Amino acid sequence: MVVRKVGKYEVGRTIGEGTFAKVKFAQNTETGESVAMKVLDRSTIIKHKMIDQIKREISIMKRVRHPYVVRLHEVIASRTKIYIILEFITGGELFDKIVHHGRLSESEARRYFQQLIDGVDFCHSKGVYHRDLKPENLLLDSQGNLRISDFGLSALPAEGVTLLRTTCGTPNYVAPEVLSHKGYHGALADIWSCGVILYVLMAGYLPFDELDLTTLYGKIDNAEFSCPSWFPVGAKSLIHRILDPNPETRIRIDEIRNDEWFKKNYNPVGLSETEDIDMDDINAAFDDPEEELPNEQCANNDDMGPLNLNAFDLIILSQGLNLSALFDRREDSLKHQTRFVSQKPAKVVLSSMEVVAQSMGFKTHIRNYKMRVEGLSANRTSHFSVIMEIFQVAPPFIMVDIQKAAGDAEEYLKVFLFPLYFFILFSIFDTHPYAHLTFYLLLKGNTRLSIYS
Repeated sequence: MVVRKVGKYEVGRTIGEGTFAKVKFAQNTETGESVAMKVLDRSTIIKHKMIDQIKREISIMKRVRHPYVVRLHEVIASRTKIYIILEFITGGELFDKIVHHGRLSESEARRYFQQLIDGVDFCHSKGVYHRDLKPENLLLDSQGNLRISDFGLSALPAEGVTLLRTTCGTPNYVAPEVLSHKGYHGALADIWSCGVILYVLMAGYLPFDELDLTTLYGKIDNAEFSCPSWFPVGAKSLIHRILDPNPETRIRIDEIRNDEWFKKNYNPVGLSETEDIDMDDINAAFDDPEEELPNEQCANNDDMGPLNLNAFDLIILSQGLNLSALFDRREDSLKHQTRFVSQKPAKVVLSSMEVVAQSMGFKTHIRNYKMRVEGLSANRTSHFSVIMEIFQVAPPFIMVDIQKAAGDAEEYLKVFLFPLYFFILFSIFDTHPYAHLTFYLLLKGNTRLSIYS
């Protein structure tokens, strides 16, 4: 039998498999320690432009060395593979325990929640926000202690950045402010998810659980849930303070630690001395000077490109699941927004829309692929304003989101959207945008347009 080795690790059976990686059981031949070896194909992650994402996840895990967080040992690379060596956790997922045994006892639920809060608080102290906390991402070690795993959606914002804007996570566990697209504090969003987890541990089911996403997000937005009769008064009170839909008044971790129900039998974990974080193995694994990343350019601060929309954003924005009605209760709110998709470069689309707006007599203000259009209505009696933003969906597609910011809804439909539809023709057919614009302006008898080629 041929024994395969990677560095000092003897590689065994496959214990897990995902879209971009296999996880194998391995053993450190020097210490005898069992580890989990995540194996990634270098060419695949380069092809799918995942280098930065994986480097970020690894660097985050190196920062959060804590007894209740899965430990990353090191990163090894060959010319074709990248090997991420992780702590081998034998107890499975907390999710599986709930599935097989149902709700946990009060004392057991409290103990796991205490460990979760300790681990999450340490991550926050290092500037790391998990953003996908759920029982599936909480593992159990051989002693029955918690281990937070899967930092693939985590954020490590730059110094001075207080609000996160990426909509991500698992719908049933996500905080209401994450869905608003107005920015959110990562720590407060994680606290909300911890509250959902505590509810699940004690109830055996979710506080927010609907097949229809619009209904689900509506209940999350209003924190529409009720605690079962068997919940202790203290736990019920704490959960309601955590699942506060207003992040400004939501309980903080320091307050959770001072809660009477939480403090019972609480033994804060002892931390070892701070370890030096060595990033050399990450750089050695990914920053191979002989490797050229295809179609990758360095963006400067003035041209960061349009924001990327992930699958979570597309669910929220898709027709029939538009959540604007949840946050804007007016009956005609859906009439104030429209979207279209184009395969043209984002800069071309933006500049063309700017010409459309300026030729109609509107002033335009552009910043980071977001344009505000302002002016007077057709009868010149009221102020009119529209916001247009470009998002990257998936190369080569972009999505243009157009919303009325101020003014009459009829003006928005008649004065702005109608001429814009001529521009949308440009996004479908490979013709010059000014051709459609000129045709429209000729129909209206507008002679102000002087640009045509």
